[in-house]
Amino acid sequence: MRRKWLDDKTYSDLVALCQLLPGPASSQVGIALGISRAGVRGGLAAWLGFTLPSALALVAFGYGIASFGRLSESGAIHGLKVAAVAVVALAVWGMGRTLCPDAKRASLAALSALVTLAWPSVTGQVGAILACGLIGWWKLSVAAIPPGAPHDFGVGRTAAIVAWVAFFSLLIGLPLLAQPVPSHALALFDSFYRSGSLVFGGGHVVLPLLRAEVVPPGWVSDSAFLAGYGAAQAVPGPLFTFAAYLGTVMTPAPNGWLGAILCLLAIFLPSFLLVVGALPMWEVLRSRHGIQAALSGINAGVVGLLVAALYDPVWTSAIGSRADFGLALAAFVLLTFWKVPPVIVVAFSAAGGWLIASGFATAAIF
Repeated sequence: MRRKWLDDKTYSDLVALCQLLPGPASSQVGIALGISRAGVRGGLAAWLGFTLPSALALVAFGYGIASFGRLSESGAIHGLKVAAVAVVALAVWGMGRTLCPDAKRASLAALSALVTLAWPSVTGQVGAILACGLIGWWKLSVAAIPPGAPHDFGVGRTAAIVAWVAFFSLLIGLPLLAQPVPSHALALFDSFYRSGSLVFGGGHVVLPLLRAEVVPPGWVSDSAFLAGYGAAQAVPGPLFTFAAYLGTVMTPAPNGWLGAILCLLAIFLPSFLLVVGALPMWEVLRSRHGIQAALSGINAGVVGLLVAALYDPVWTSAIGSRADFGLALAAFVLLTFWKVPPVIVVAFSAAGGWLIASGFATAAIF
């Protein structure tokens, strides 16, 4: 806005478009701005500038987890898991108030949570999201979005069609290729590409999708997964860079730097393709009432998905005592009501976890 690349209305429309698409809206806005200024290379440069700082920090943390044996079981790392409870609870609180303001959408959220808990797999999660979208299209009413002034983002319809074809070809084709080909790298790319393609409602929703992909097959332990998720709250940038940490700590190769790059590219690739595909079609998308109603249902379903993730694995893996609950409650209050920066709350939780493991906090409080 300071550089006058876009006017206020066009920027608001761009943010609305990226919220309509699956994926990390903040990253997609940056990609779209880069594309509008310098084409695909500009979009890539904007993505790198926005993503690399947090990705590098999480890769370094991943190497620390991998190098120091049982570090993921230490008290400080347990505190990071407790911090994840507070962060996800805050996300549920905020998203619930915004995306489920009435009885119909609150009911959709509850339905989504129940389905996800009953079928804790990618199939159950995607099925819940799709069902909520269909119910939203059928039953929900949403306010019409007023038309905005047309803006040329520098993407033609041919490029948009190619991007859409590539997006769906990879989404459908990668699982088919990964089955007969015994390649962990291909299976890894497929899992992270699918996760990046199906996340609606914000970066926190990637938590249950990624866990369902990497924990059950034994690629990453539940303890290391939640420790990394807690650490991701302490670094700037999009939560999707959590993929770089997971690629680093994977047990089977490729892992380390190579795994981090592979997972990071796979989870962000859908965002590139969707942005390129959607920019020329924004006026058509925004004028369709059914699309807006379906999105409203999907967003309600996403809240339910996050509620289920708050219970399992976040709560069940982190809260094992009254001291853990007290620490999570304190972190939640600091984040929600005192507006303490997440990095400070994460450090506070890590210190609290160390005290609990040492027996100091438990003896002092209880």
